[in-house]
Amino acid sequence: MDKEEDVILQRLRKAEVIFLGGSAGSFTPIFNIVRALSESFKQTIVVIIHRGKNNFSDIENLFAANCRISVCGIMDKDKIISGRIYIAPANYHTLIEKNKTFALDVSDPVWYSKPSIDVTFDSAARTYGAKCAAILFSGANQDGADGLLKLHNKGALTIVQSAEDAEISTMPQAAIDANAAEYILKADQILNLLRSDSQT
Repeated sequence: MDKEEDVILQRLRKAEVIFLGGSAGSFTPIFNIVRALSESFKQTIVVIIHRGKNNFSDIENLFAANCRISVCGIMDKDKIISGRIYIAPANYHTLIEKNKTFALDVSDPVWYSKPSIDVTFDSAARTYGAKCAAILFSGANQDGADGLLKLHNKGALTIVQSAEDAEISTMPQAAIDANAAEYILKADQILNLLRSDSQT
């Protein structure tokens, strides 16, 4: 591990919550991360993947069947608990409240998407500030770039999958163009960092 990766790893370990966002092309890298985490992983992960309004896919069950820590579909007013993976549901925006609970919102789609990554990242910036990390993966629109910039401006660790590495480059490139990415890494590098984090 080089010096930069060691710095990123130390900051990941200090994050109360790690947010993983993406759309088309993001499922595989996020799924690979989830199943690589050890049972001793103590942080909270919140996953926001675009899901069609009529597509109640089996993401929660698939993640739970391949993960060594607890996987939960987010419910309104759920308390955020360490050592769990939370999955944002379809047809709602997921917000983080000041008391560190989830709120589900039924307002209009953002970037044609509900859940919107921007909505979650924006609320995370207000609640956690520098005490969290956010990673944005492949996707076909610009959702997530503005929210990631707000997190970056609050001092949070912000990582974007390299546009060249992403299956669809629009989403990560939008974040890079907005100067929201503190670090730009390939999916395998992100996986290795989170795998290392889970082994401490």
